[in-house]
Amino acid sequence: MELVELKIQGITYSDNTSGAFALILQEINGSKKLPIVIGGFEAQAIAIGLEKKIKTSRPLTHELFKSFADKLGIKLNHIIISKLEDGVFFSNIVCENNDDVIKIDSRTSDAIALSIRFNVPIFINKNILDEAGFEDDGKYYEEINFADNNFFKDENPNKSSRHSKDIKKISTNKIKKMLENSLQNEDYEMAAKLRDELNSRKSIK
Repeated sequence: MELVELKIQGITYSDNTSGAFALILQEINGSKKLPIVIGGFEAQAIAIGLEKKIKTSRPLTHELFKSFADKLGIKLNHIIISKLEDGVFFSNIVCENNDDVIKIDSRTSDAIALSIRFNVPIFINKNILDEAGFEDDGKYYEEINFADNNFFKDENPNKSSRHSKDIKKISTNKIKKMLENSLQNEDYEMAAKLRDELNSRKSIK
């Protein structure tokens, strides 16, 4: 399996899925980019790791995982985006403990959030990058300002109103498919919004 190293370019609002974000990765020695759709909570976890200025009063999940690993002498070597199936990316966290190398199955968003905390490289199977990557064409342009505190608030009026309007433009059949994908990706925040929209349409009939 040929691997390509990636770096995080940023997070934008997703043009394809309402209420979601696109994490943009770029190959280190090339121009090809890879968009990965993630939910709001996942975007927040990655953003907190990227923005050193943002401090939380208590350790969040990924900070807790790092403290746990550090105390037990577990070293995280790197992460690998290893598979793409039905539009879903699968990843492995590659760890080392007492000279034993261990691969742990992980959601890609969690693996990337941990790679930031542990400061380790992100790799991808080259076949996946060739299949799902794209050459930069300015498609993803609305980059998020992580330092804006409103990004971390559910009550951000601009974000919520925009996503609500976008969802109402989508057909019912497409929303049902999006709901299935959200549940498969464990994006429960997005799934709740889609479910509420479906329920509101049923009540109107």
